[in-house]
Amino acid sequence: MVFTPPQDYDEILAAKSNLVAFINNELPFDADPLVKMAVIHFQFESIHPFYDGNGRTGRIINILYLILNSLLQMPILYLSRYIIDNKSRYYQLLQDVREKQEWEPWILFMLDGIEQTSLDTISLIIEIKKLMMDYKHRIRSGYKFYSQELINNLFRHPYTKIDFIQKDLEVSRITAAVYLNRLAEDGLLTKKKFGVGNYYVNEPLVKLFTR
Repeated sequence: MVFTPPQDYDEILAAKSNLVAFINNELPFDADPLVKMAVIHFQFESIHPFYDGNGRTGRIINILYLILNSLLQMPILYLSRYIIDNKSRYYQLLQDVREKQEWEPWILFMLDGIEQTSLDTISLIIEIKKLMMDYKHRIRSGYKFYSQELINNLFRHPYTKIDFIQKDLEVSRITAAVYLNRLAEDGLLTKKKFGVGNYYVNEPLVKLFTR
C-alpha cells in the first residue's frame, strides 16, 4: 500500500505546528528522549511536508533533537546508513504504525539503529585516531616541517589544498606546495588535479569513511 501524506495546506500547517510543540516539550509526553526521537521521526515522515528531501531532513532532525537534549555534543551520529540498509523494514514499520498503531516494533527498530550506529561511530573514531597517530609519528620522524597544525589540517577533511596549508601553517604558497608535494611523493597523500587546482587526498582516511 502506498502512503499518501496530508495534501491540504491547513492540515499540513497544523501538523507541523503540533510537531514543533512536541519537540519543544510544550505537549506532555513522559518518555525517554530516545523514544521521543523515534516518535518525532515518525511524525515528520508522516507529515512529509516537502516536495523532496523529507528523508534527509528527518534524519537531520534526529541529530538536532539529540543535541537539544544533551545526548550528543556534536552532530556525529548519522542513522542514514542504518535506515538505507534496512529500507524495506523501515517503510513497513512506518506503515504499521499508521495503519495498526504498532508503535513498539517501530521504536525498537530506531533504538537498535541508534545502538548500532553508536558502536560503528565509536569504532570509526578509534580507527581515525590510530591513523592520525601513525601519520604523526611518520611525519615527525621523517620531515623537518612537522607540526601539530599540519596533522590537524590533514585530518580536518579527507583532502587538503595549498590554500588550506598556507592559511593554517602561516607559510607562503610556495612553501605550502613544497610540503604537500613532498608528502604526495612519499605516498602519504594522493595528488589529484580538478580544474585548475590540485587536491591532496588522504586516501586511508577516505577508506575509513567509505568502508
